[in-house]
Amino acid sequence: MVGIESSLRASGISRIAGVDEAGRGPCAGPLVVAAVILQNPDSQELARVRDSKALTEKVREELFDVIKAEALAYSIIEISPEEIDRVGLHKSNLAGMRRAINALSTQPEYVLTDGYAIEGLAIPNLAVWKGDQVALSISAASILAKVYRDRFMVAVDSQYPGYGFARHKGYITAAHTKALGELGVTPIHRKSFANISSISINR
Repeated sequence: MVGIESSLRASGISRIAGVDEAGRGPCAGPLVVAAVILQNPDSQELARVRDSKALTEKVREELFDVIKAEALAYSIIEISPEEIDRVGLHKSNLAGMRRAINALSTQPEYVLTDGYAIEGLAIPNLAVWKGDQVALSISAASILAKVYRDRFMVAVDSQYPGYGFARHKGYITAAHTKALGELGVTPIHRKSFANISSISINR
């Protein structure tokens, strides 16, 4: 899974950042974007790294600290529901990617992203189709973003009891919809999302 990185390294590019996000689909909670530059993609410590969606929660949790330890640099950025409502999900995603790259303690020579090109970035970058499945650095970033966001939603569950955030992580489920009908919309819900705005309007 290091073919893209290997090709770049063969051309003399060594500091390659992978960028990915977690939380585009949920109607509650932040969008989280992570960027990571791996010191050595061939490290055996990274052998289990895959697209976060292909891993169990237990394995993702184990790999979270492994990736941070194996990283030359990494960053994790939160995009609030308020910003998503103000500027839109896609623009928020792109802005988060730029922020995550700029927050790296080491500037990358090249950036790989999962599916979306980053407009306005001076560093050379490539949008990779299904990047979290074919580029190790993107997979590593997907794990950092996913674990961070899941931990956030578990933590906020006690702040807003009754919604089940620890279980569904802000995605819309039957239980989440029922809770919204009974308890209303919280500050961490994305009010620009159709299902949330309809509740806000009806109340």
